[in-house]
Amino acid sequence: MDLLEYQAKELFREVGIPVLPAQRIDRPTDLKNLTIPYPVVLKSQVPIGGRGKAGGIRLVENTIDAIATARTIFNLPIRGKYPELLLAESHYDADLELYLAVILDYGIGCPVLLGSCHGGMNLETAIAYMQKVIVERDFSPFYARRLALKMGVQGNLIESVSQIVQKMYQLFIQKDLDLVEINPLGINITGEVMALDGKIAVNDRALSRHLELAALGLNQGINQGVHPGVSNLENKELNPLAILDSTQVNSKPKELKWTDGNGNIGIVCNSNCLAAATLDLIYQAKGKPASCLVVNGYASWEFQSLSSPVQQLQIALEQLIENPAIQVVLVNIFCNGAASQAVAKVIENYLLAQIEETPVINVVATVEKQMDTILRSRRAANNRKRIAEPTLTGVNQLPQFVIRLVGENINLTKEDVAALPLRWIDDLDKAVAQVISLAKSGVN
Repeated sequence: MDLLEYQAKELFREVGIPVLPAQRIDRPTDLKNLTIPYPVVLKSQVPIGGRGKAGGIRLVENTIDAIATARTIFNLPIRGKYPELLLAESHYDADLELYLAVILDYGIGCPVLLGSCHGGMNLETAIAYMQKVIVERDFSPFYARRLALKMGVQGNLIESVSQIVQKMYQLFIQKDLDLVEINPLGINITGEVMALDGKIAVNDRALSRHLELAALGLNQGINQGVHPGVSNLENKELNPLAILDSTQVNSKPKELKWTDGNGNIGIVCNSNCLAAATLDLIYQAKGKPASCLVVNGYASWEFQSLSSPVQQLQIALEQLIENPAIQVVLVNIFCNGAASQAVAKVIENYLLAQIEETPVINVVATVEKQMDTILRSRRAANNRKRIAEPTLTGVNQLPQFVIRLVGENINLTKEDVAALPLRWIDDLDKAVAQVISLAKSGVN
């Protein structure tokens, strides 16, 4: 569950993260009773990035302009969502803007601290300067200071920024959060730091332990709607791992740009954080990723919405297989039991299609019917027979596949693909090591 900005800032206040004076605006006429001196910034309260570029954040100088601007923002959809409330906040002259985040990275099982010396709306620059620190042991101020130093923070700001990171981590742990983000952290000419925008993602499984957070979800004022021009709005946002993301459903996988044009490794993941962690491990091991594709979805896929992710996985495999430079493909996906079977089925169909030169079938209906054990056994037996036939030389032209799925009922999924020419490895470090070994040996 994503909190609105004003809700995130209420939590910031609880742990001592500095925020500006602000007032909730439920209707334009509320601005007649504004207690904050002008100029003020009016902000659309929707849990969406890119509000500034979409026109959802505007500076106003007086009450008349504020009321007119508020009416405009209330009627402005941002990626299809209309706000039911605005936040009126004091204007702040920032001399420097930073990006800070604490995120739970499911791919590596650790919290990660993220920071960029270039925060705000310039996403490309923020990404280019992004730094990260993995919290591998019990948290201490050392981790926060290390991030500040890696970001290039100097002088007294090292301590100021470190303290903000420590308080973010405190909130992250206390509330069982998936994400705490400040973008930007404003710094004025005197060195004062201020959280100018905030984003918090609550772990849904932890809501039973934090009823106060569950109540915030009930109080979010957001209307879903469709506006003729919404598709033309800027819909990019800086996600916790500094990758351009969109919550819009897309039929095609997204390719990350942190790859090597001369590489020979293909990667498929189903979340940005998992993809970034996988890329990082590949590069640390001196591997050269040629392409990294992210299929639509978050850390896990829901069974009811398998269709789009499965179709994207089909497209992703096709893209990687068609790249003659790719010798090894690493599929690293976090999913539930139904989705893991869908992944296995897609891979199975593609390998068999390439071997037998037959069309690839759509697997969504097959997976959703949950084929029984007898059919799986018969299929596995037939696969073994086909793979064993010496006439199937086409398999030698395929990339090698290393598969890592994290989720439920994985052992059942392994049975489905036991006969296929792929390597199934549960541990991410070992999977990466296998990929590097295959890539260096030139196996194809």
